[in-house]
Amino acid sequence: MALTAPWLTALGGWGPEEFDKSAIDPYLGGMPVGSFGGISTDHWFGVEPLTGRDLFARVVYGARVSLLIAFLATTLVVVVGTAAGIAAGYFGGRVDTVLSRLMDLTMSFPALIFMIAMMSVARDVNRVLLMTAVIGLFGWPGVARVVRGQTLSLRRREYVEAARLAGASPWYVLTRAVLPGVSGPLIAYTTLLVPGMISTEAALSFLGVGVQPPTPSWGQLIAESYQFYETDPMFFIIPTTFLVLAVLAFTLLGDALRDLLDPRTDPRSGRS
Repeated sequence: MALTAPWLTALGGWGPEEFDKSAIDPYLGGMPVGSFGGISTDHWFGVEPLTGRDLFARVVYGARVSLLIAFLATTLVVVVGTAAGIAAGYFGGRVDTVLSRLMDLTMSFPALIFMIAMMSVARDVNRVLLMTAVIGLFGWPGVARVVRGQTLSLRRREYVEAARLAGASPWYVLTRAVLPGVSGPLIAYTTLLVPGMISTEAALSFLGVGVQPPTPSWGQLIAESYQFYETDPMFFIIPTTFLVLAVLAFTLLGDALRDLLDPRTDPRSGRS
């Protein structure tokens, strides 16, 4: 849906920033005309109160923004966390001590409060890139801990020792021997990160420090709709439903990949 947003909105006949004043009733405070938030053949999901913008187009384009931020933040978290975890687990000693203390320090911060503060101060920066950087700043230690634990169990394996004794460089050992060994659990863990990133973007946008209007995102739509939940509940229900379904889908995908890629788990029963 996110990838085909321009074609889907073309089928619907309305863009995300087009106003349809005929779809709202000025004598009822700008409420949508018709039942269920103005759902009709012209507006498949109804319209926004006060503005008359097509809710279907807003939800479809909001998926692009929410998923883009989630995927970019997940990529940043995985790259930084994997690099730090492999370095800490493989080299040990002072490297492990410094990186482990840095992980502990980062995880000790109340992440949401710091995210809100940083997003509130930096107002003139691209919001998508800023949210990606801020979420990534506080998200990498979890990946690093998982990768570090896997690396500690792999670095004494025979094939890793053989590569080291054969004179292979640390870069070769890390990328050709250690990294493939941690890739299975890492892929499953990465998939489970995505729903958390989607929820974080939605929370920041709901609190007013995320994506700013007129760019739509699911969190922003929910933030705009909560004041109408009594008079136009569909405006709140529709974006919330899409958010829940996306989070649920990625969670189920992550569970399935974990069962498939974890050698200690029976993929038929999900039991270790």
